[in-house]
Parts: sequence; C-alpha cells; structure tokens
Amino acid sequence: MKSKFTVADVLELEQNQLSKLTLTSWHARTLHAIRRCRTQAMGGHIDKCDCCNKLHISYNSCRNRHCTTCQGHKREEWINARGNELLEVPYFHVVFTLPSEFNEYALKEGKIIYGSLFKAAWETLKQFGENPKHLGGKMGMIGVLHTWGQNMSLHPHLHCIVPGGGITENNKWKVCKNKGKYLFDVKSMSKVFRAKYVDLLRKSELKIPQSVYDKVFSKNWVIYAKRPFLKPEFVIEYLGRYSHKIAISNHRIKAIGKVKKTVTFSAKDYRKGGQKNDITLSCKDFIKRFSLHILPKGFTRIRHYGILSSSWKKIKLPALQEMVNKRKVSVVADETPITHHKRCPTC
Repeated sequence: MKSKFTVADVLELEQNQLSKLTLTSWHARTLHAIRRCRTQAMGGHIDKCDCCNKLHISYNSCRNRHCTTCQGHKREEWINARGNELLEVPYFHVVFTLPSEFNEYALKEGKIIYGSLFKAAWETLKQFGENPKHLGGKMGMIGVLHTWGQNMSLHPHLHCIVPGGGITENNKWKVCKNKGKYLFDVKSMSKVFRAKYVDLLRKSELKIPQSVYDKVFSKNWVIYAKRPFLKPEFVIEYLGRYSHKIAISNHRIKAIGKVKKTVTFSAKDYRKGGQKNDITLSCKDFIKRFSLHILPKGFTRIRHYGILSSSWKKIKLPALQEMVNKRKVSVVADETPITHHKRCPTC
C-alpha cells in the first residue's frame, strides 16, 4: 500500500533551506535528488497500457540509495542473488555496535570510522575462526552497515550474517561448537573487537584525543550473536530486511503539519520491549537527523568476506555447496513476481 506521507514531502516543505540544514554539498545534492524523485523535475517517459491501450506519463526515479521509494526492487535482486549462494549449514546473525563517543568523528570522516568498523568486525571473526581452540577454519561474513536508531539518532552498527563453520586446511567443512548451536563467546569477541578497532583508528589519519580512547576502553563494547536460523532459506530473507533499508521508511511517517512544518513518525522503544511511540519534530530537525545517515560518496555499505567474498565464490563455492548441501537450497522473494505486462493504475 502506498504511503500517504513521504520523506520527499518533508524535503519539499524546506527545499530552500536544504543546503543550510546539511553538513556537506554532497548531503544537499542527495536530499534534492530524493525530493525530486518521480516528479516532473526528473523527466519522464510514456507507458502504454497493454489492457486498455491508454498512454500514461511516468516520471523517472532518482535511484539514490538513500531514497525511500527506490530500494524495493534492489532488495529483491539482492535476495535472489544471495539465495544461489546459500549453504545448508547453521547461520548466525551477529551485530557489532560502536560506542557513541565516535559519533562526531563519523560525521566528519565516515569512510574511516565506518570502514574500520567493517575491517575490525571481520578481523575479529577471522581470528576466532582460524584459532583451533574455537574452530580452526576459514570463515565467511556478509556485513550490512546501519547508522541509525529508531528515533533517527546516530547509532552506527554492523549487521552480519556468518555461516556457523569454516573450511579447514584439508578443504573439509568443520561446523562450529555444539553442532552449530554456538558461535563464539561474545564477551571475548567484544574485547578483541574493541582492541582491533581502536588500533585501526590510531593508525589512521584521524586525530582523536587520548581522553576519548580512555573513555571507550572503560566500556564494555556491544556484540550480539543471535541463535542460529532454523533453515538456510530464512537467512537471506532476514538479512534482506536490513540490506536496503534507510534511516526511515515512508510508512513510518504518520503526519506532516504544513502550517507549523512538523513531522510525526512512529518509533519502537526497545528499552520498553519494542513499544511503539509517536515522535514529533520540526521539519528542519527531521531533515537534520535524516542527513546524519547519508553515507560518504562511493562508500560500500554491503560487503562480503572470506568464503562469501566474490573472488572466493567464483572459484570454490560450487565445490563447497556440493560438499555440504544435501538438498538444493533456494530463496523465493516474498514480493509479487515482476510481470512484463504494462497496465495502468485504473486497470
């Protein structure tokens, strides 16, 4: 069902102020692209209905990865591609979260802060996986970066899907402990992740005061590993919910006050068991929060590592699937199949 209100509606109300509400010209360009998406300003094309033969003008999409209306088909394409790569093994959902002390640096140097998050997360899993005490095999990981909380505040964290096992030196599949029911100890992983991440920042060009490092080292960093999925088919559908999400979807916007220029949207409070609340902000504050989650130009927010990396999959994945898959594992997207018949909204 089409949403009554959209992020583009909010941007339209403050279109003359967008450059003043953002941190960089790149952010402003992104917001203007979203504002113009599927409007006359983007240009259009003529479609002919296969049913009634009427002609209709369709406006072009902005195709920006931060746009609320342009991510659906990309998500389905991604799900189908990953479905062909599934292994019939346990999979874990692991979340790596950064402490808030790094938020101000993420806004200035997102490529370093977020790039180091990917690298530290993978290096942590890789270290535990290669250690015979924990597993003793080459692992894999798909990581998807999210930077927001439900209230659209800055909350950088990495959603990862990790197969519960790895390839040994003898090219045999070795399942993780307790027959795939347990990955690694999260407290031990948190300490290693913290050390690796801080080491990466110290070696970078970022000048972060020692007082900040002292503060983050006094904290227990958060890594969360959920129980394994019941079936491999559930894995990609689950991660697909995260792969092409943005800071807020249109259906969460409940009202837009055009006179007072306010926005009301729904948000879950996970400290209260996921209870839903409505939050009202001025349009300017809403846009400022939305802009916090515009990624640096060219930054890759979905990355594959180890046995799930593109170079490894091209050569060795078929043999691995033949080794561990007792049946063909596939994913069927949960959306209505795309048809080549063009019909107008009336038909």
